Amino acid sequence: MGSILLLATVLFPLFAGFVGFAVKQKYIKIYAITAAFMEFVLSLTLWVALDENEGGFQMLLNLPLIPSFGVSFLLGLDGISLFLVILSTFITLVGLIGLGEMPNLKNLIISILFLEMTMVGVFVSLDLLLFYLFWELSLVPMLYIIGAWGADKRIYAAVKFFLYTFAGSVLMLVGILYFGYLYHEINGVWSFSLIDWKSFPLSYSVQLWLFGAFFLGFAIKVPMFPFHTWLPYAHGQAPTIGSVILAAVLLKMGTYGFVRFLLPLFPDASVQFLIPVAVVSVIMVIYAALIAFAQEDMKQVIAYSSISHMGIIILGTFALNIEGISGSVFFMISHGLVSGALFMLVGVIYDRRHTKMMHEFGGLASVMPRYATIFAIVLMGSVGLPLTIGFVGEFLSLMGFYKVDWLLTALAGTGIILGAVYMLRLYRKSFFGEIRKRANKNLKDLYPRELFALVPITILIIFLGVYPKAVLNPVQESVKNTLEVMSQNAQKYETKLFLEQVASKERR
Repeated sequence: MGSILLLATVLFPLFAGFVGFAVKQKYIKIYAITAAFMEFVLSLTLWVALDENEGGFQMLLNLPLIPSFGVSFLLGLDGISLFLVILSTFITLVGLIGLGEMPNLKNLIISILFLEMTMVGVFVSLDLLLFYLFWELSLVPMLYIIGAWGADKRIYAAVKFFLYTFAGSVLMLVGILYFGYLYHEINGVWSFSLIDWKSFPLSYSVQLWLFGAFFLGFAIKVPMFPFHTWLPYAHGQAPTIGSVILAAVLLKMGTYGFVRFLLPLFPDASVQFLIPVAVVSVIMVIYAALIAFAQEDMKQVIAYSSISHMGIIILGTFALNIEGISGSVFFMISHGLVSGALFMLVGVIYDRRHTKMMHEFGGLASVMPRYATIFAIVLMGSVGLPLTIGFVGEFLSLMGFYKVDWLLTALAGTGIILGAVYMLRLYRKSFFGEIRKRANKNLKDLYPRELFALVPITILIIFLGVYPKAVLNPVQESVKNTLEVMSQNAQKYETKLFLEQVASKERR
């Protein structure tokens, strides 16, 4: 039953998108919200069906596609992927609720439903070629969303987004095919199943090459420094709902790939490159935070803030302990909610004034009190204020890596301070002081559709900050399973020793 439910969760947005072509223009938004709500409910039923005490894959569905080459429609779910699926369906739902009037709205909504299918597919695919198919298909609707409904430089931004991410994924495809070839050479049969691959340890030298191929594909998607230059353009030119989905979900595909594939398949290489990856992550945290501080465009501040926060997620992932990896997964979820809400909030003010520049505002708190209140709560989640969702993920990620290297952790911790500086600067310039522009005096506060989209996120930012256990428990069981696979697949004594030392520190 669980496998059928999982299949329905993947395919329902695709079915809804095709049916959407037959829906009249005036009903398309109501139809889309209804379909997105049904998809969200389906994703919640996966949570109910999941055994939270089991760290391995559940609800497995295996439908052979090309049996002679071991290609199958293999789906499965664990605590790590579950909440990313729920995040995808939830963000799609609130994004559609908050969506205002736009030209060619029907085509935009159908593109979003197709994009939702690819996002869910990425997080539950256990066949590597199927994973790659969903990964690549996600580029198509997002390319269309940016290119058709973006700002003045939308074509440049869309093409740059596509070329960067496509180039990285081609390298990953080479790695996938070579891994499948090695599996065939040793076992006499083809397989691209992650379940099979996890029980197929590779030599150290092969791990290094394959780690590089997979790592580049995921790093460009994150995006890691120095591959980050496509992201500010994409965010700056994309329509609001495009920025919301891009920041909240699509970037998480890269960090999810680190946890799901890099760590269990290439444990020796992961330990070997731990410090170099951590150094780059610290550079991301500080460098992007400083650039965010220098921005006047609100959307650019949040875009560079995302790069900075993704650095902490990667740092937690490569802590290679339960605390760090669980924190990074939780931070993926928290950043998805917070960044999605921030882009939505900037979209609110852009719809009214058609500008995102901070110097165009000032005194908004007096004319838009509900807007200012929700913005403040989301902002506190972004800077990691205790008792908000952002604090939990940041704290666990940094504490996890502190057991590996205290100096790099201390440097990364400065990103929290810098984050507070540039976000509070944005809030002060936009919401406090006198109303300097006449156009700001009669701005309307949040509309009902905007409240319906933003209030649920605001509640989750506080609730999961106070009670993160609901998410952390199933995540930690799956993280334990991942670390056990790493230890089993490690070929070098130094890797096994490192993982044992990290585990012993956690027990103490």
